[in-house]
Amino acid sequence: MTPGARVQAAIDVMGRIAAFAQPAERSVTEYLRGRRYIGSKDRRAITDSVFAVLRALARLDWWWARAGGADVDAAAAAAATGGDPRGRVLAALVLVDGYDADGVAALCAGGAYAAAPPDPDEHARLNALGGQPMSHPEQPDWVRAETPAWLLPAFETMFGAGAPGELAALAEPAPVDLRVNTLRADSRDDAAAALAEAGIATGPAPYAPLGLRVAGRRAVTATPAFKDGRVEIQDAGAQVAAALADAHPGMAVCDLCAGAGGKTLALAAAMRDTGRLVALDRDDDRLAAAEPRLRRAGAHGVERRLLAAPDDPWLDDNRASFDRVVVDAPCSGSGTWRRHPDQRWRLTEAALNARIAEQRETLANAATLVKPGGRLIFITCSLLPAETHARVSELRTQHPDLVPLSVGEIWASAIGGEPPCEPDAGALLLTPGRHGTDGFFVAVLARRSAGPAP
Repeated sequence: MTPGARVQAAIDVMGRIAAFAQPAERSVTEYLRGRRYIGSKDRRAITDSVFAVLRALARLDWWWARAGGADVDAAAAAAATGGDPRGRVLAALVLVDGYDADGVAALCAGGAYAAAPPDPDEHARLNALGGQPMSHPEQPDWVRAETPAWLLPAFETMFGAGAPGELAALAEPAPVDLRVNTLRADSRDDAAAALAEAGIATGPAPYAPLGLRVAGRRAVTATPAFKDGRVEIQDAGAQVAAALADAHPGMAVCDLCAGAGGKTLALAAAMRDTGRLVALDRDDDRLAAAEPRLRRAGAHGVERRLLAAPDDPWLDDNRASFDRVVVDAPCSGSGTWRRHPDQRWRLTEAALNARIAEQRETLANAATLVKPGGRLIFITCSLLPAETHARVSELRTQHPDLVPLSVGEIWASAIGGEPPCEPDAGALLLTPGRHGTDGFFVAVLARRSAGPAP
């Protein structure tokens, strides 16, 4: 595949993504699946180009309009309404990849499959973009932050003066982290050695005692270590969140929003596949996706169950039955924008409000399942106050018998050592900028031993 054909493929994919009707990753996958003649290196190059554009979308739209003669206000309006796929990809060739206008023209020479040459207007814009920085003082704050204008105040509330740095970190590519599965592997060192034999170098992942961070981007799923269940792909922040459940063998543990089972797998390993571990979800497809993962990991004792409705009788039948109830609540996913950069543009205020309502309902159900002396572990991959601290405050108001535990106390028991926050904090917030992980919020609340569950 010629470089010019790769450019045209990126333009085609960006055209599919433009309306944000579905996740960008799905759009890329569907495009490539329909073109099996595209080789693996070309697939990776096309995917990388598309995601480089998505990580800089607002700034590319702003610059393309500005280079076309728009004033500052008009450029901001163009960034708010979105640009055309071809303009975005051409602008990225200059601002991201470092081509000049003539270099883009040589790359996009037309012919079979290749992108058409720049027309006079496009060539003039490309010339104007040469040597410009991606971020510019004339850009509105939300454009430089690659965040919808309506969301920026929420990040400023959460991080104050640190908001620009955190948002910049969210626009960077994410590393590949692995969790060593102790049901299949003897130790982290053994798993690292097995990966090294397959040509994959790793180092310890931050904060996660069973975490490995892959050096570069390698095909981990093709290795024997992955195929035989010794490692699972899981961000270090997600590993820490699961570890803070402090689950032990013989416990009764409920993973209320189990999805495809990432944290369920970690809980099963911590419990040595003993006791009672129930994985619940409202999406049968997600639960079905967990089955092969559980089998590969050697987690044979997990009970998977579909919650048919918010008032499913199972919830009442299992009232006050669990030592640990883990709630990886539905949310905006703002903490995972490094991996899913299109999510920031797909999120609407209505969708955020719907997620908050789901969290409220899910936490209400979770609270009823915690036995006296047990714990509710609230996890969300969000960095927005409305999906984190606000939900804990509301939960405590509604269930005063649920008492937050300090992060330091839980960390010492579940992980060991000092936590990456004030030890007496009532919740842990992990972020890409501060900790090098995806964004995760974790609060652990214990039910007082005295008194029945509500």
